[in-house]
Amino acid sequence: MRSDLTRFPFVKSLLKNRWPQFLVWFVMLAGFLFAILSGFFGTPVGNRNFGIVFVWIAWWAVLILVAVPFFGRGWCSVCPIPLPGEWLQRGAIMNPPGKKPRWFNLRWPNKLRNIWLQNLTFTLVALFSSVILTTPKVTSIVLAAMLFLAIGMSIVFERRTFCRYLCPVGGFIGLYAQAAPMELRVKNKQVCLACKDKPCYNGSEAGYGCPWDVFPGGLTKNTYCGLCMECLRTCPYDNISVNTRPFSADLSKPSGRMDEAFKAFIMLGAAMIYAGVLLGPWGKIKLAAYSVGSLSWFGYTAVFLAFIFGLLPALFLGAVGIGKVLTKSTLALKQSFTAFATAIVPLGLMFWVAFSLSFVLTNAAYIFSSLSDPFGWGWDLFGTAAISWQPYLTSLLLPLQTGVLVGGLLWTARTTQKVGSKVNISPIPVIIFSTVVTLTMLGLLL
Repeated sequence: MRSDLTRFPFVKSLLKNRWPQFLVWFVMLAGFLFAILSGFFGTPVGNRNFGIVFVWIAWWAVLILVAVPFFGRGWCSVCPIPLPGEWLQRGAIMNPPGKKPRWFNLRWPNKLRNIWLQNLTFTLVALFSSVILTTPKVTSIVLAAMLFLAIGMSIVFERRTFCRYLCPVGGFIGLYAQAAPMELRVKNKQVCLACKDKPCYNGSEAGYGCPWDVFPGGLTKNTYCGLCMECLRTCPYDNISVNTRPFSADLSKPSGRMDEAFKAFIMLGAAMIYAGVLLGPWGKIKLAAYSVGSLSWFGYTAVFLAFIFGLLPALFLGAVGIGKVLTKSTLALKQSFTAFATAIVPLGLMFWVAFSLSFVLTNAAYIFSSLSDPFGWGWDLFGTAAISWQPYLTSLLLPLQTGVLVGGLLWTARTTQKVGSKVNISPIPVIIFSTVVTLTMLGLLL
């Protein structure tokens, strides 16, 4: 059952008004810039530096444990990274300027209009994550690079090209947004077909054209809608709704795209490797991951890439192939592979939730000390600088993680059954695959 939130006048006016969103943007941008400054000029000790603690512990906890599972692309609606470039591109900060976009306004090449580059950027960040997550200056360099790249892309290309095709965070948010109980859709597609000017896409005096280069009338899933609310502001027919809905509603429509399929395996495999490297007891693996540029790090990189691009997809392909044999399906193997890859999206999401519970609850105490002394200069702004480290909810962590992983497996099994019935292929081998990797992840966390 779907429920339109815009039917409530207060909610609708709140979403259409630019000021609430702008105020959140302002706070986020200020915090983002402060995190960059603290990384460059603060203490090099990661767990005492505001940039490390608030980006990789506080923000990550909110993103993975709340924002993505429940609001999908909600974070993208307030993300500070594209803002300066977008303001330069539009020639305005708040109200529509009433003129064409500035700068070059080039269209992104058709051959690159997919998420393969996002897959690459996330993989690169993942390979260097052991250093990025612990070294303040490296974190600041990465954050600043993303900010300036977004500005440069906005000057050269139209709309939010960086967010749509390059942002490493946006890629996996889009993947898992399909499972979220929140969506933006049109109320009546016939109204969109009859609309001549398409202000939701092209913009009008009431607002900007869709920054994500999406025509709302064609939306069928959450992956590429950034929930910016511009279409809600510009639609002259009140034909845009923001709905609550059942979890994983988009996953009942299997994807036919290989780039999206591989994003699912990249995220699934990365969560497993992170659990082993960051939480596991294997000192040699940790040392290899931290020793960037060394021979051991290149070995770690080779194993990482082979696992997420080779072993996992190959095992999954084998499972899909066995399912095809069991039902004597004539559907092409590529289509079968991409269809069932959609089904493991909930499993990957729950892997990240389980990993993040351990990572966040172990390190959350650092938030209080770094808040009072963000640069590590001996300040005590809020009287919390002396709070000592301690892990939280240790007695509940194992049951929570086990429940999350079992829930993710059941969720994936149900989704796999639905996909199997649509493509007429046995889901049993894919469910077995999902069970094996879930048990492996549980072992890594334990």
